[in-house]
Amino acid sequence: MVSVTASLLLLPLLLISSFIEQSSAAGIAVYWGQNGNEGSLADACNTGNYQFINVAFLAVFGNGQTPQLNLAGHCDGTASTCSGIGNDVKTCQSKGIKVLLSLGGGSGGYSLTSADDANQVANYIWNNFLGGSSNSRPLGDAVLDGVDFDIEAGDGQHWDELAKALKGLNQQLILSAAPQCPFPDAHLSTAINTGLFNYVWVQFYNNPPCMYTSGNINNLLSSWNQWNTVQAGQVFLGVPASSAAAPSGGFIPADVMTSQVLPAIKGAAKYGGVMIWDRFNDLQNKYSDAIKGSI
Repeated sequence: MVSVTASLLLLPLLLISSFIEQSSAAGIAVYWGQNGNEGSLADACNTGNYQFINVAFLAVFGNGQTPQLNLAGHCDGTASTCSGIGNDVKTCQSKGIKVLLSLGGGSGGYSLTSADDANQVANYIWNNFLGGSSNSRPLGDAVLDGVDFDIEAGDGQHWDELAKALKGLNQQLILSAAPQCPFPDAHLSTAINTGLFNYVWVQFYNNPPCMYTSGNINNLLSSWNQWNTVQAGQVFLGVPASSAAAPSGGFIPADVMTSQVLPAIKGAAKYGGVMIWDRFNDLQNKYSDAIKGSI
């Protein structure tokens, strides 16, 4: 039997242990915002499947351009019709889910031309989506938890300066990056090498040299091992939720994911979980439902 005094001493230790386990627990990140038929942001969070949601995309910014939020069929980011989504952001956060603004994407007019340009973009993001203030916040008064770099265009310059500028505004801000699996990434390697990124979810799809193909996981595992050398808090395996989500390949059937791939990668010290592209395809294919028990 444990004494009352001993019980009181044990309680803080148990709470600390519980926090550590929760903070290091693996999870699922997903992209939301590029298909009006994927349901609301709140719907996604209410599934209980995701620990991170990347709201995609801030598709136009930098080089003197007026930044533009593109959320496909959900709302018009240029006409101030997205503020209602801010309530969904708060719903997600109330469940402990981290909501990030994703920059870039596979298409869009974005680039950074200088360190000053990077600082201006950082200030815009801070004032319009994070802890700052502005009269034109696209998602209303919701304060997002961080910023995701899904940079797939340009020459790869000044993204490190954007990361430094954002962290300079708030050290607690979550930064994530979504590089392609060929190592090192042509656009984001310099930024990732700053060591400022909490999470790196690598796109192991649409990249034949380093993705899963026809029952062969060797190329994927070789690339995965390389990515686990980066200076980041955790590394996630980025996968498409269906074959339709990645026209150039990389879809891993759920049974292969749970029986072969996850057991092979979960031992990595930096393993953080799985990133899924995207919510619409996940909704159609129930991919996160099928793998979440094995994450």
